[in-house]
Amino acid sequence: MSLDSLHDLYVDELKDLYNAENQLLKALPKMAKKATAPELKAAFTEHLEVTRTQIGRLEQIFTALEVSPKGKKCKAMEGLIEEGKEVLEEDGNPSVIDAALIACAQRVEHYEMAGYGCVRTFAGLLGYSEAEVLLQETLDEEKEADEKLNELAETVINVEAQGAEDDEEGEDDTEEGEEEPEDPKPAPKGGKSAPKAGSKK
Repeated sequence: MSLDSLHDLYVDELKDLYNAENQLLKALPKMAKKATAPELKAAFTEHLEVTRTQIGRLEQIFTALEVSPKGKKCKAMEGLIEEGKEVLEEDGNPSVIDAALIACAQRVEHYEMAGYGCVRTFAGLLGYSEAEVLLQETLDEEKEADEKLNELAETVINVEAQGAEDDEEGEDDTEEGEEEPEDPKPAPKGGKSAPKAGSKK
């Protein structure tokens, strides 16, 4: 596609976001399944439904433009999801894995916030007032999701992950303290013990 006007760029960015949301639609159930904390599972499951609504808004905008939403691959979202897959394949402390999942999810949210902020602005400049409102709704939802993940990380997940690290260090300290004492020095030959310091000869 040739980018000869702001309208061309607007459509191109919308297609990028449409593909990004559809990639995320497939990734979120896997993230929810991997998460251990009930609050995090719920957050991912809730955002899955929100993502479906956001895709519906984009389709509404494309219908008004009389343009197909397909035809573009969002390489940025593809890369973010690939990073997320590495976490999905990791073993380790559940709380630490949950913290890693939140980090991945927030990278995605920040990318989407930047994308929706741009197309919302383009829509306003181009006079697409209805699309501008729809895109603002989605932008608000992405910000809300990011804030919720941030709060969950700061109040629950990261705290538990730090606790897991402290527990591990405590186990290491216990192991170090369980070394066997050195053998006492043998008594001198002849069966007599060495005289105590300060005693008369």
